[in-house]
Amino acid sequence: MARVVPVPLLSLFTGYELETMVCGSPDIPLHLLKSVATYKGIEPTASLIQWFWEVMESFSNTERSLFLRFVWGRTRLPRTIADFRGRDFVIQVLDKYNPPDHFLPESYTCFFLLKLPRYSCKQVLEEKLKYAIHFCKSIDTDDYARIALTGEPAADDSSDDSDNEDADSFASDSTQDYLTGH
Repeated sequence: MARVVPVPLLSLFTGYELETMVCGSPDIPLHLLKSVATYKGIEPTASLIQWFWEVMESFSNTERSLFLRFVWGRTRLPRTIADFRGRDFVIQVLDKYNPPDHFLPESYTCFFLLKLPRYSCKQVLEEKLKYAIHFCKSIDTDDYARIALTGEPAADDSSDDSDNEDADSFASDSTQDYLTGH
């Protein structure tokens, strides 16, 4: 901690204050995220964007933290707009997804970018976003591409498959029925 805050100043702050200064607030204020949001391929007043912010409002702080990890690779927001240092949160809507309700959102954590299909309703947006934030945890898709091409994971793969088991059961319980029309 002394590398970040000079030792004589440490006693002036509580643990929570130090944590907030160094790591950002554990509470995720949506007004701050909205204030740095920009939109590509859609107007900020469009229904899809309104649904997105309504879904974000309905999320618990834990889900908001998972969302940030999904879209930015971190679990907290900076404390102020100035702390974003000019980095905008970009929501891009693409029409390449057909039919859109069958696709998950995509994120590019290096660019703080969320790509959304043009979902048909708020319920589908919420379902797909929740699935993505809970089960799309890897920001390194190289191994996923390798498996898709060869059907085999890397030889030195020692990853824990517990997340995949959770994802499989979640998919079979909710998304599978939706995708198959049952």
